Amino acid sequence: MNDTGADAAADSSSDEAVAAASAPTGLSRRGLLGLAIGGGVAGLAVGAGAGLSGGVALGRARAAEDALAAYDFFGEHQAGIATPVQDHLHFASFDMMPRTDRDDLVSLLQDWTYAASRMTQGLDVSATGAVGGSAEEPPDDTGEAQGLPASGLTITIGFGPGLFENEDGDRYGIAASRPAALERLPAFLGDDLDPQASHGDLCIQACADDPQVAVHAIRNLSRIAFGRARLRWSQLGFGKTSRTTAAQATPRNLFGFKDGTANILADDTAALDAHVWVADSDEPAWMAGGSYLVARKIAMLIETWDRVRLSEQDMIIGRDKGEGAPLSGGTELTEPDFTGSAIDANAHVRLAHPEQNGGIRILRRGYNYVDGNNDLGRLDAGLFFLSYQRDPAQFITLQRRLSTDLMNEYLRHVGSGIWAIPRGATAGSYIGAELFA
Repeated sequence: MNDTGADAAADSSSDEAVAAASAPTGLSRRGLLGLAIGGGVAGLAVGAGAGLSGGVALGRARAAEDALAAYDFFGEHQAGIATPVQDHLHFASFDMMPRTDRDDLVSLLQDWTYAASRMTQGLDVSATGAVGGSAEEPPDDTGEAQGLPASGLTITIGFGPGLFENEDGDRYGIAASRPAALERLPAFLGDDLDPQASHGDLCIQACADDPQVAVHAIRNLSRIAFGRARLRWSQLGFGKTSRTTAAQATPRNLFGFKDGTANILADDTAALDAHVWVADSDEPAWMAGGSYLVARKIAMLIETWDRVRLSEQDMIIGRDKGEGAPLSGGTELTEPDFTGSAIDANAHVRLAHPEQNGGIRILRRGYNYVDGNNDLGRLDAGLFFLSYQRDPAQFITLQRRLSTDLMNEYLRHVGSGIWAIPRGATAGSYIGAELFA
């Protein structure tokens, strides 16, 4: 919940045009096998669906131009980072299956690239799709997105530390290419992590303005992975808690405060180059143009927070709840003044501000989540925090700085993960191809 911190719609291409631009020319035999027999795995990806039907109705109400927006999967950088933040998220973490080899990993990434390049244009995962194949075989596509537009779908794929080397050794011959910074995050004050809801060899972030489109993407990519990777955990999110364009209003988190006021915006190319994109001069070379993703599932003690006086809530955050202005005065976009005592020494806005952290900034794309209620009958809800940075050290520094944050009394960090996000794929190739060159 740190206070730190393009838009081109495309008409849907024809099936033939997208297939020609994708890598390789279609799904591999392993991918097709997954579509045929992976239904059980696919179902797992849809699990935490509390409130989904209401979210679908909300997604339908979006303006027509938002629903029709389509972002190309191919490009210099992966979409879903500096892309305008959509309203809904389905995030999934995967582990590679035992006894898989380098060819299995490469073919999986090729199959995911092919399917993602189609789904982001509002198409089925293959040319035959949900209803165009044999009636005597399982369809290639699960079909729940039939008739729906692309809805701004972006699919972002990342590589976790365990993909490069784990207790089984260098499974895929890529250990020597692991970025030195790609290590599991250190323990932080307030961590109460569930190992089964943390980490993973691979991740997929699917964002869209219709939740059904995002769920469809993860469901079908999970099917394609059958026999090569299995779903480790997933998370649905709604109500973005940051903005990446000046045109987007600053959203609110479940504590009711505006969140991400000082986030890096998509048109701030200097900030993106300095703080988000891995540079050509950084190591390893295959990561140039990519980024590093940190995901943190942060449970909010909603009922406890709701009993706190408004004045104390403002003091904890360091901003007023209505306007979002810093307590030192001005409007939401006024820079906080830390020279006086108006903003508490341990207020969130002070501890997280770049001025207090050597100029460190990150790009945030977090979402609210509600997973029903817990055993005590309280809301199981909070923030699914997502941040992109040029170096994981940026996040680590900020998180350690927040160890005395007054807001920590109302938070628990229950999930965590870090992934290297390779540069965007080029047409005719596949995501992460530079790692295997």
